[in-house]
Amino acid sequence: MASRQLSIAFQTDKPLAAYGPLAAQAESYGFDGVTVYNDMLYQPAWLPLLEIARATHRVRIGPAAVNPFTCHPINLAANAALIDEASNGRAYLGLVRGGWLDFVGLHPTAPVTALAEAFACARHLLRQSKEPLTGSIFPLAGGDSLRWTIQNPEIPFLLGTWGEKTLAACLSSISEVKVGGSANPDAAAWMRGLIDRHAAGAGRRNEDVGVVVGAVCVVDEDAAAARALARREVALYLPIVAALDPTVTIDPERLAGMKAAAARYDFDAAARFISDELLARFAFAGSPESVAEQASALFEAGASRVEFGTPHGLTAESGLRLLGERVLPLLGGQPD
Repeated sequence: MASRQLSIAFQTDKPLAAYGPLAAQAESYGFDGVTVYNDMLYQPAWLPLLEIARATHRVRIGPAAVNPFTCHPINLAANAALIDEASNGRAYLGLVRGGWLDFVGLHPTAPVTALAEAFACARHLLRQSKEPLTGSIFPLAGGDSLRWTIQNPEIPFLLGTWGEKTLAACLSSISEVKVGGSANPDAAAWMRGLIDRHAAGAGRRNEDVGVVVGAVCVVDEDAAAARALARREVALYLPIVAALDPTVTIDPERLAGMKAAAARYDFDAAARFISDELLARFAFAGSPESVAEQASALFEAGASRVEFGTPHGLTAESGLRLLGERVLPLLGGQPD
């Protein structure tokens, strides 16, 4: 796996026609990939990815990530195959347990097993095997499979997780692990260590599985304004992610206040609990130079890919421009 890749990630809250031009802009700067989220209550990833596939020629594209509880593996495999065909073999498929499932009354009782079986089921379908597939959650009866020609049955898989048990259960199926909602070098090093510890048992070489670290990103010449916006943006995710990162300790009262504010959708109030130090662990925020320094520290800690997430800047256009013209060159990236 190539090391030190840089990608851009978009929240799926835009007009459908916006994704293609944004992705083409990211590709023109020299980024290696374009990801779209698939968060609960936002647009499903697939149509934005189709727009991105049609508008780009080189970057890897995929969702990071879809959960198998609201999208069955037969739909995961089918949609991933279509995106891969549209992009001429540039797609990957990311799976995750997912947050906010309680909003629709979903409370998975065996998420580790479900994710491992979802990967196996999706691969079985992509390979168009007609053999039965055993499983306690996602079995296939056999005798039939996807009924069109799949161009690439070995589409790479990505797992979004902070859990060691989940990683160990899925490691044999994946090419990358995404540590989502984080800009923390200690978390990157921790995940790299987990992969190295479990790779042999999963029949993998350490270097075959990369670590992706991605988070909210706000870059601007006005570093204070960038951090202020990043606090509000990250307040949606930090109450969930903070409890998952074993390398960060947060004062319980601060975390409780943040969670309470986020639960009532008062993200301005939640942002007031986020110090500069805490923000730097869970978001890329500040001047182009400081954001480049954050990304460089993640690579040094063991990340193979760093992903700059929505909203990118004080405006999407200015943020993407600064990332492409100022941050990427500092990290050694350049357009083809």
